[in-house]
Amino acid sequence: MTLDAKPTVGKPLSGVKVADFSWFGAGPICAENLATFGATVVRVESEAHLDGLRAVGPFPPGKNTYNVSGYFNDYNAGKLDLTLNMNTETGLALARKLIAWADVFITNFTPRIIDRWRLTYDELVKLRCDIIAVYQPMQGCDGPHRDFMGFGAVLSPITGYNYLCGFPERPPMGLGTNYPDYVINPGHTLVAILAALHYKRRTGKGQRIELAQLESSVAPLAPALMDYTVNGRVDVRSGNRLPHAAPHGAFRCKDNEWQGQPEDRWCAIAVFDDAQWQALVDAMGAPAWAQDERFATHAGRKQHEDELEQKLTEWTRERTAEDVMEALQAKGVPAGVVQNARDVLDADEHLKARGYYVYLDHPEAGRTAYDGPPFRLSKTPGELRSPAPLLGEHNELVCKEILGLTDEEIAQAIIDQALY
Repeated sequence: MTLDAKPTVGKPLSGVKVADFSWFGAGPICAENLATFGATVVRVESEAHLDGLRAVGPFPPGKNTYNVSGYFNDYNAGKLDLTLNMNTETGLALARKLIAWADVFITNFTPRIIDRWRLTYDELVKLRCDIIAVYQPMQGCDGPHRDFMGFGAVLSPITGYNYLCGFPERPPMGLGTNYPDYVINPGHTLVAILAALHYKRRTGKGQRIELAQLESSVAPLAPALMDYTVNGRVDVRSGNRLPHAAPHGAFRCKDNEWQGQPEDRWCAIAVFDDAQWQALVDAMGAPAWAQDERFATHAGRKQHEDELEQKLTEWTRERTAEDVMEALQAKGVPAGVVQNARDVLDADEHLKARGYYVYLDHPEAGRTAYDGPPFRLSKTPGELRSPAPLLGEHNELVCKEILGLTDEEIAQAIIDQALY
């Protein structure tokens, strides 16, 4: 394999070179998007301190190595992989050589590690004066919490998401996933990098980007913060309910059977006005309970919401989630099946028709699904050019074609325990 094995000519980021010193979620996902749209991305890893996602499932049946994690692989397609020991002087020298090659440096390590490895912006501009250096510390590069470590599961509670998630009579339950890692932080970082690249193409100058994941994650909570600012009201957990809709929630439907086991099924239903309520009543065949005057208005439905949900569940429980959705949608009532992973990957006709999931052949994991590009450009579409790399798969390639090392220099780096 050579660097031009799959040329990226015509891609919007063709020619952009990225040194990806990040790990886990927020950094690698951002860098993968850069690769998808044409950038050459070198992912730097360490065998001594593996990216934790390499050890996290799902794994293909019968396989359990550091190269087959579906979690890791989905976030690292299209990258080259270099394993360095950054705790050696030779390893640090090779890292600096890689950064001098790159247009963009990205990391989500804590400021403490950045200081120890001398990878601050002031140091990097000595290596390349027009470098775009991207830092994603959890809580910023300064302040009393600058060296706090954490993941999306930490950001969700400290930013307030967990307090809003769950039912009022129960403790906060969170989002069920590390949402800040997957959507907000990599997306904000990507926008910042694209802005910096645009500035660089106009001026020839690079710059430092700091994305404090805490601040990035707080941004989507603006309505709750505004409610407190304007009204002095602190939003609390309300389950699936909304103050301006009733019924509004996920309702249990008839179970499926999957691999010999019952599989719970649900349909989300939302009624925002009296016309939609009447349409829901008609779809149910106008049962007697639905004619009760208590349910005739929004105010009445909100006042008696517990009983309303119980009665509605009695109707949905006798039907498949798909039948409920189709019956309600036909009447103009907002409704949708609460899909599980199997539904999304195999049964969703819309995603299939659009070809969202991309199947790539990985040398160890086999043929597996990857998330496709998160957006589409009509003239310069993104492409997953290759599966996620094996650990250290491109050490020789990167050392020779990017760093310009000779065979003797590579051998000496191995002896110095800088290369694994």
